[in-house]
Amino acid sequence: MDTEILVVGAGPAGLAVAAALIDRGRHPIVIEKAAHVGASWRAHYERLHLHTVKELSALPGMPFPAADPRYVPRQRVVDYLDAYAAHFAIGPRFGAEAAAIVPAEGGGWQTSLRGGEAIRSRVVVVTTGANNVPFVPAIEGEAGFAGEVVHSRSYRNAVPFKGRRVLVVGMGNTGAEIALDLAEQGVEVALSVRSPVNVVYRDVLGRPTQKTTLLLWLLPTAIGDALARWLCDVTVGDLRRYGLRRSAISPLCELREHGHTAVIDVGTLARIKAGEIAVYPGIRRLDADRAEFVDGRSAPVDSIILATGYRSGIAAMFPANAVPLDESGLPSESIGRGALAGAYFVGFDMRQPGTLRTIAGQAGIVARAICADEKTGASTAR
Repeated sequence: MDTEILVVGAGPAGLAVAAALIDRGRHPIVIEKAAHVGASWRAHYERLHLHTVKELSALPGMPFPAADPRYVPRQRVVDYLDAYAAHFAIGPRFGAEAAAIVPAEGGGWQTSLRGGEAIRSRVVVVTTGANNVPFVPAIEGEAGFAGEVVHSRSYRNAVPFKGRRVLVVGMGNTGAEIALDLAEQGVEVALSVRSPVNVVYRDVLGRPTQKTTLLLWLLPTAIGDALARWLCDVTVGDLRRYGLRRSAISPLCELREHGHTAVIDVGTLARIKAGEIAVYPGIRRLDADRAEFVDGRSAPVDSIILATGYRSGIAAMFPANAVPLDESGLPSESIGRGALAGAYFVGFDMRQPGTLRTIAGQAGIVARAICADEKTGASTAR
């Protein structure tokens, strides 16, 4: 056995798990395919801020600095993750990407790395997250489109798109904020929104919507859902005149049942209402320099940014085991059972308010479970 505990990934979830284990006297090996901790945060678009308040977004054992604003900007999150790793003396092995995780002979797990090395461990904790593999849908006519088509993962700022007509496909939080960033920099931009959406303002009368959501979360489901819909009615209102259809279920229900976070608006709606961001439905097909939409309209387009989300890639990572997945392809349990005993999954629960808050809670639960399994030997039973 090369190590007792292997943590795959050194983003917020991997760091939180490692810190929780170190706090309990365990010293896991942490591997990370990139060259730094928090690689995804380093690669996000420049204007990104947390949509959740800093006091509910910190990892276990270390708050954000008091000088940071309520909604911490991307670079300060990166700085925080660097400081967190240093504080807990977490020294990941960088450039080590897990390709496959399979049961090892005699118990435990064998993690094969790209490049040929394998690490055997009693326990493996996978923290690679929901946003691991970009999802790039096929679009009819794309082969004949003369412009560029890029995934939102490649977007940093508006500079490369100056003077172009840009279509952002998808209006989740990433699509909405990229469209806003482009509009603020004078780029001609439109959104293609195929599905109904729930939109909430990040703050209402100075109060963070995240805190209101947590209060509604504690209420009986029907009451919380009804209040959430009422709040959307009185704050955001009917957006159909602007080309947006509201989801048939409340933001709370959408999060709880489907793992879809509402669009947390930080200025996109105002730009849409002012006519600075056009809204179209789904794309029917592309021509050389135009997009035709399902309602028959068309618009000239030079560049397309696909804010179409990600896939976790978990199923491919466990080729010999069927990992229970939810409708979004994410692990439905954080603690593996049966043939998956000794495998843990942190950072995949998208059905609660605030991903970082959820990670902080799960890290402690998983660390305690690992230490309990260590005493009973349950994790090696198959």
